[in-house]
Amino acid sequence: MINRVVLIGRLTRDVELRYTQSGVAVGSFSLAVNRNFTNANGDREADFINAVIWRKSAENFANFTGKGALVAIEGRLQTRNYENNAGQRVYVTEVVVDNFSLLESKVESERRRAQNGSGQGQGQDQDFSGNSQDFDNADPFASANQNNNQQSGNQQGANPFAANNNSEIDISDDDLPF
Repeated sequence: MINRVVLIGRLTRDVELRYTQSGVAVGSFSLAVNRNFTNANGDREADFINAVIWRKSAENFANFTGKGALVAIEGRLQTRNYENNAGQRVYVTEVVVDNFSLLESKVESERRRAQNGSGQGQGQDQDFSGNSQDFDNADPFASANQNNNQQSGNQQGANPFAANNNSEIDISDDDLPF
């Protein structure tokens, strides 16, 4: 049996970090993941996926991320159910995170946290150029790619992998995955 989930998206809120009675850290959050296509109106929609992360990973994830952070998560899909206070059966589907990767630099993360801390963009995601955008219309890679281009150090500010770029790329054997 295979049950693996890999998602890239932006956090819709700060990670809610709690501790069990035995002292085990557990973090819960929601990830906005853009769909690869647009709807009939030409708008790009997003799915909002709940996730949970445990132990030291939960503490690290909560400490190094915040609302709007671009992250990749890997884990398994889990369903569970419980009875609420009203006596109704509640069904929950969520991703239990095994691994995560932060997909923005520390500078970008601090800038985003400063913007979110000042009350700007409430209910909206802040891209790194200072423009706010709704999660429904957000391209999770747009602002990261813009910043990578600005920081690439080449004179044109363009993608070093672009077809029209004549600059050399220095790659050593240590950089190769095989």
